[in-house]
Formats: sequence, C-alpha cells, structure tokens
Amino acid sequence: MATIVLTGGGTAGHVTPNIALLPELRKAGYDIYYIGSKDGIERKLMLDQGVPYAGVSTGKLRRYFDLQNFTDPFKVLTGIKQSTSVLNKIKPDVVFSKGGFVSVPVVRAAYSLGIPCIIHESDMTPGLANKLCIPCARHVCVNFPETVPYIKDSKGVVTGSPIRQELFEGSKEAGVKFCGFKEEKPVLMVMGGSQGAVAINEGIRSILSILTDKFNVIHLCGKGNLSREHSRVEGYAQFEYIGKELPDLFAAADIVVSRAGANSICELLALKKPALLIPLSRKSSRGDQILNAESFKKQGFAHVLEEENITDEVLFASIKNLYNEKDKLIEKMERSNQSDAIEKIMSLINVAARIHQKNK
Repeated sequence: MATIVLTGGGTAGHVTPNIALLPELRKAGYDIYYIGSKDGIERKLMLDQGVPYAGVSTGKLRRYFDLQNFTDPFKVLTGIKQSTSVLNKIKPDVVFSKGGFVSVPVVRAAYSLGIPCIIHESDMTPGLANKLCIPCARHVCVNFPETVPYIKDSKGVVTGSPIRQELFEGSKEAGVKFCGFKEEKPVLMVMGGSQGAVAINEGIRSILSILTDKFNVIHLCGKGNLSREHSRVEGYAQFEYIGKELPDLFAAADIVVSRAGANSICELLALKKPALLIPLSRKSSRGDQILNAESFKKQGFAHVLEEENITDEVLFASIKNLYNEKDKLIEKMERSNQSDAIEKIMSLINVAARIHQKNK
C-alpha cells in the first residue's frame, strides 16, 4: 500500500482540487495525509474530509513591501524543519502539491528527503510559491498549453484541473425549482467568487430589467452582497453562497458570466458551460486572470469582456452574443484535451509512488 501527502492552501482554490482527487486516491488504496498551515482554510476543509492533518509554520510570499517580509523567511525555514519531521514520521511515497505559500516548506522538505513531488499550477504563468517549488518537482501539471514553455526541463504536463465528481451529478429540474423560476426561459448563471465581484454585480443589476425579459438569472453575488432592492424581481435568484445545491445550479445554467480564476473556468470547461469571462483587472492582480481568459478565448471555449469596458449596452450585447454562439463554444469544449484531469494526474502519482517504493 502506498502513502501520499497532499499539500496546498491559502485559498479554497488551492484545496478543492486536492479534495477532487480523494475518491480516486482512496479507490487506489493510498494512505492519505495532509500538511497545511496551522490555521488556514485547508485545515477545516481536509478534516471535514476525514484526512489526517498536520499544521506547519508558513510565511506569506509577497511581491510588495511589508515589514513581515523580513520575518517570514524565518517562518518558512521553521516550516521546512517541521515538515521534515512530519514527513519522516509518515514516510510517504509521493507528495502532491496544489500550490499556495504553505506548499513551499512541504515541497522543499520532501525534495531534501528524496520523496518525489508532483505539483499543479492552475494559472497561465506560475505563481511565486510554485516558482520556488518547480525545481523540486518531478512533474508540473498545468491547465493551459501556453504554460508548458514556462516550465524547465520538460516537466510540464497539460492535465487540466481536478474537478469534484459531484459537480457532474446535478439536476436541471432541481436547480430551476430551487431558484423558484416560474417561466421557462434560458438560464444565465453569474459568478463572482466567494467574495463577489463589485463590477460584475453592479453591471448585472444595472441591466436586470432587460436581462430577465430573455433569461432567468442565477446570481452568486458573494458574502454581504445581496440586494434588497432586487429581492422581488421575477426570474432573478440571488445567493451569497451556494453549497450542496451548486451541481443543480450548474445543470440548470445554459450560459455563465464569471471571473476567470483558473479553477472556476476549468470547472466550466469540464461541464461544457459557455461563458463570458470578465477577468480581474491588472489594477487588482498580477494579471493571471487576463491571461487565463485570453487562453480560453483563443481555444474557442469562452468570450471575454474586460472589466474596464463594461457598460450597460456592451454587457447586454455580450451576454446575448454568447447565448447565440453557445453551441459553437460547446462543440470546441467537447474536443478539448484538457479533460480527464484526475485520470492523468493519478497516472503521474502512481508511477512516482511505484518508483519510490522500488528504490526504498
């Protein structure tokens, strides 16, 4: 029986792909452990999955000046020491990392112990944490073909992102019923992330009266962003957050308006949902969502609208155009090779584990 350590954290996007791998890892007979930060979101998420958890010291990796930049390298060194101790006790055959700053001490410690590491990079260009981990990796799984040239030594493998199986098991009828829609219309789903997206929320609500003439609208608007003013609009269902009903809402959706976070758009690709992507602007990010969106546009999976170009007329026209061309986008997505991510990643994990067991 093989043993695997999973790592990654800081945001849910660095944890949910690990969760998506759990059923196949268990089916394959792996003993599974998780190393994360002491109090990050990954702790609760993994303990809820029944995975043994060890917390280690981490230092956030910043691209801007902060006094903590002088102390956090020492936290990372402490984390490497703690990770080494945990790994020596667990003795895993392979480590799989989804990135985030917590992954750095774990991957560096595993490498020093001769434990093979497979890491996953969601975005078009590697983030700072993964840049520090790539030299220690046997393989780097990526979502975009354009990412491969950024990965040295032929380590890059296009796998796509692991998607939770339950997302494929939704019911369109249950989704429509949950939202309370009375008229039979195409369904537009709007997603701005767990914190919401102000520009998207305001843009959608600004044209809601004409949108609901043509569509039933599901709006995942983020925590604290419900609109009392629009709470009684027929054909409009708004939610701060959706849990177990999410597969049903995806099943109900004909088209989607979304940010361009890598995990989200990979879910849309896997579910074959045509999308209008409105990436986070460079003013608020390192520009990774813009690159993600442009890749999906180039491959014919989505349309793109830059946040700075949102007006009532442009947003409505973009949504209407997306609906008119949805079949063309679905056809492109069906031909994509960025599917079967779990199968591809499991193959890499299994080979690495077998080689390590053989060389013990």
